[in-house]
Amino acid sequence: MCRHLAYLGPEEPLGRLLVEPPHGLYRQSWAPRRQRYGTVNADGFGVGWYAEGDPVPARYRRAGPVWADLSFADLARVVRSTALLAAVRDATLAGADAEAAAAPFAAGPWLFSHNGAVKGWPDSLAPLVPSLPAVDLLSLEARNDSALVWALVLARLRGGDDDGQALADTVVEVAEAAPGSRLNLLLTNGESITATAWGDTLWYLTRPGGGTVVASEPYDDDPHWQEVPDRTLLAASGTDVLLTPLKDPSDALAPAPAPAPEEPST
Repeated sequence: MCRHLAYLGPEEPLGRLLVEPPHGLYRQSWAPRRQRYGTVNADGFGVGWYAEGDPVPARYRRAGPVWADLSFADLARVVRSTALLAAVRDATLAGADAEAAAAPFAAGPWLFSHNGAVKGWPDSLAPLVPSLPAVDLLSLEARNDSALVWALVLARLRGGDDDGQALADTVVEVAEAAPGSRLNLLLTNGESITATAWGDTLWYLTRPGGGTVVASEPYDDDPHWQEVPDRTLLAASGTDVLLTPLKDPSDALAPAPAPAPEEPST
C-alpha cells in the first residue's frame, strides 16, 4: 500500500519531481511498477514542502486520487522548493477521516509518511498507548495505524531523540508488538531525510546535478538508482546517504541453530 518520496537539493518545481518523470509519484497512483501490496493508490494524496526562510512546511492534501485533482498539476508546475515529502495512499482499512488520513503528517519542522500496514491494527498496538502523552492521543489527525505510528515517532523527537534514533526505535517497538508489520517510514525536517526499509521497497538516487531523492520506487530508469536492503535505516543529506542495518526483534526469538554433530574419532 502507498508510495512516497522525499527530496533535498537545489530548488526544483514540485512537478519536476512528482509529475514529469515517466514513472513519477503521480503515475504511481494508478500504475506503480514495484508495489508489492495493493495495485492502485487512490485513497488520498499529499505533498509538503518548505519555503525559503520558513522552517515550518506547507501541505496540500486531498482525500481522493491525485489524478482527479485538476488543480494539483498546475500547482506543482509553479511551486518550487529545496525540500519536499509527498505520498499517494492505498488505505489498509476504509475510514471516515478523509484527507486527515493522507500523508504527509506534520508537526513543527517535520513531515512524515508511512508506507505499509500495522498487523492486527488496532488491537496489536494497544499496549503501546500508555507510553504516549494524553494530549498526543487526543490530537491524532486520523484514526489509522499511520497516525499512531507518527505519534510514537513524534514523542521520541520531542523527547530529544535524533531523527534516526526516533525512527529506528519506533520501528523495532511496533514490530515487536505487531510482528509481520510493514514499516517503511519517511521523515524530513527540510535539511535531512531519514527513512526505514522494513517490509516494502525503498530506493534512493544521488543526482549528478545535485540533490538526493528517497522513494518507494524509481521514478525513471536512471541507472544511478540504488535499492535499500530490507531492515535498513537510511539517513540522507543533499549529497550523502548512510545505510545502517536494523535489528529485527523476531531474530531474538528464533531458536539457535543446533550444533553440528561431532566427527567420529578414528
